[in-house]
Amino acid sequence: MANSSPPSGITLHQKSKTLELVYGESHYHLPAEYLRVYSPSAEVRGHGQGQEVLQTNKEQVGINRLEATGNYALKIVFDDGHDSGLFTWDYLYDLATQQDVHWQDYLDRLEKAGYQRQG
Repeated sequence: MANSSPPSGITLHQKSKTLELVYGESHYHLPAEYLRVYSPSAEVRGHGQGQEVLQTNKEQVGINRLEATGNYALKIVFDDGHDSGLFTWDYLYDLATQQDVHWQDYLDRLEKAGYQRQG
């Protein structure tokens, strides 16, 4: 389900390295690692289907700051220097509401690649 409106609340919790999004009565806490590995940038997604790059060693990544981009997206500046992905409101809503599915997919891809998460 798409939701092209921004969340009613956006809070960066730097200590816990999470981004809190509020949609109506629902609060979602998205870890920085989750957002980083699902960044909508070419570095992560590649330039077409099947060109995705599995992100590893992002367990300790944090978020330095958030920047609104027009009325349609949020730019997240990560502390590993990554800042090229624009998270549209639709995409953030999908990441929030489908977090369990996306995270399990990421863990499955890590396992298939033989990578052991640290932490």
